[in-house]
Amino acid sequence: MTHRAFTDGAARGNPGDAGIGILVKDEKGATVLSLHGYIGVCTNNVAEYTALLTLLERVKARPWRRLLVHSDSELMVRQMNGQYKVRDRGLKPLHARARGLLQELPFECRLVHIPREENQEADELANRGIDERVPLHA
Repeated sequence: MTHRAFTDGAARGNPGDAGIGILVKDEKGATVLSLHGYIGVCTNNVAEYTALLTLLERVKARPWRRLLVHSDSELMVRQMNGQYKVRDRGLKPLHARARGLLQELPFECRLVHIPREENQEADELANRGIDERVPLHA
């Protein structure tokens, strides 16, 4: 059984007001987790990592077999998959924390880059987080 997650981080301005959106679907396509929230002022890359970290924290105790994480952040996905080095000092601790969380998961997890148009639901959630200016909630 493979669950599919879609994450997005948005920042209006770079840096600017930022939000995250997370959507997880089961193998039948039913939504099992939907989150959005305002995370303050940061860059879009910090928002993308924050979305990933929030997802990993929320699902780490789930009794799943596989999780496929989809993100339209090519930078984050390639950094997490070891294809790009993490050069930005502000992203290094976020990257390290995400790598640590991935190792703690009791199930297989893989990150995949997808085009922005295939990530619209997570993008809408991230923008709702900015619009509503409320902390993360389900």
